[in-house]
Amino acid sequence: MSTVATNQQTGFVGKASNYLDERTSISGAVKEFGRKIFPDHWSFLLGEVALYSFVIILLSGSFLTFFFQASMDVVTYTGSYVPLKGIEMSAAMSSTLDISFDLRGGLLMRQIHHWAALLFVAAIGLHMLRVFFTGAFRKPRELNWSIGFVLFVLAMAEGFTGYSLPDDLLSGNGLRIIDGMVNAVPVVGTWITFLLFGGEFPGSDIVGRLYTLHILLLPAILLIFIVLHLMFVIIHKHTQYPGPGKTENNVVGFPILPVYAAKAGGFFFIVFGVVALMASLVTINPIWVYGPYDPSPVSAGTQPDWYIGFADGALRLIPPHLETVWLGYVWSWNILIPILILLVFLAAVFAYPFIEAWVTGDKREHHLLDRPRNAPARTAIGAAGVTFYAVLWAAASSDIIATHFKVTMEGVINTLQILLILGPIIAFAVTKRVCLALQKKDRTMALHGFETGRIVRMPGGEYIEVHQQLDEYDRWKLVSFNDNAPLMLRPNPKGKITGGMRARARLSRWFFEDRIAPVTPTEHALELEQSHH
Repeated sequence: MSTVATNQQTGFVGKASNYLDERTSISGAVKEFGRKIFPDHWSFLLGEVALYSFVIILLSGSFLTFFFQASMDVVTYTGSYVPLKGIEMSAAMSSTLDISFDLRGGLLMRQIHHWAALLFVAAIGLHMLRVFFTGAFRKPRELNWSIGFVLFVLAMAEGFTGYSLPDDLLSGNGLRIIDGMVNAVPVVGTWITFLLFGGEFPGSDIVGRLYTLHILLLPAILLIFIVLHLMFVIIHKHTQYPGPGKTENNVVGFPILPVYAAKAGGFFFIVFGVVALMASLVTINPIWVYGPYDPSPVSAGTQPDWYIGFADGALRLIPPHLETVWLGYVWSWNILIPILILLVFLAAVFAYPFIEAWVTGDKREHHLLDRPRNAPARTAIGAAGVTFYAVLWAAASSDIIATHFKVTMEGVINTLQILLILGPIIAFAVTKRVCLALQKKDRTMALHGFETGRIVRMPGGEYIEVHQQLDEYDRWKLVSFNDNAPLMLRPNPKGKITGGMRARARLSRWFFEDRIAPVTPTEHALELEQSHH
């Protein structure tokens, strides 16, 4: 009986599989997808952490939607948290407190959701830094870099809308800052705030509007861009670090099915476990401490989630009283200038692959990654950008720094203002010199080997230190990079040299100046011959 049942079951499954395959050709797609090779390097896990965090966000967020009330109707809190009993608040705040204190597992789910959101943004940011410093954004992956950057911005928007939903004092102050920034835009600012808030701040239904963005529109757009990002990863095949047996057209690693899929599944549960552990042990966003939003008090020491800190810091660092009246409008430059600076900064990050390709004139496909030291100008630019972001981020905590270290607020602000200008310049210069020094060290080691510490006396009385030559694998790492040269300034087909061509040539010289050429096979052979003598 069991054999007959098994045969019948197998026959049913086989028929169903054939039915689907004849109409969709799915087996070919699965086989093609399963044969894709993924390199096995820890740095590639950063993108997976971001993906798995997003899955955790969807799962925990789906649970929370059943119990959260996205309404600003005023109610009297009657839940189990005694210090707030009898206090009037919005239904959104009240339902969030009920989730935290009266729903079994509600607080754990809230904290899992919030920690996963923070990890999602952090993992995307670290993944982008890995892609930037290794040159993984070069052709043919420029568009995928831009898609990843849009994902980063969408993740920040998704996090901010979710952070604002409880309608507590902290989230209300954050929305007040957004309202002030939008109102500072001349002509259209007031109309935009009325459209966003449904009237004068705080509006009649801002929580409902943010809720729609948070659970519907932004997640849908995020899913579309995640699918596009993963599609391009499959189409372009994965980048990999250089080494023996690895070429631009030969990816060394594991196929997706079954090896990589099994590893990825296990890693998902590790990420989920770590997020659940953080949510169990570390409190985040304790709205019962802040209380419901009230426009009159602004508590000192309140901080936004870390990923929004750079925008808050930009507002704090701009000098005050920068306002003019022009064309009948008040132009608040102390708000407009930070907005413009941040927009330029974000636009430069978005377009950097295309800018570097234009400056270098590099039109080749790249599937092997760079060591950051072998691209000193790019690495220095990245260090300068990170420093710029870090100073803005630190400025968002200027009041915390002042109170904790018992210094004046003016001193903290003035110091950070100086660092905002000088910090990126110093970071660029120091990083570039360090990269060039490391390149020189690599060149010396590739030619002479490494020092053994053994001193030998020659027959003629001379003392020399014995060097040991590197093995083939270590030497490959030190010499396997391209010696890119600046662009040559040549006339165009019409025999003219335009101003744009001159500017491009100057930028190219600046990008490649002080470069260190890798050791050639001829140089290495000559050095070996001399060492034998």
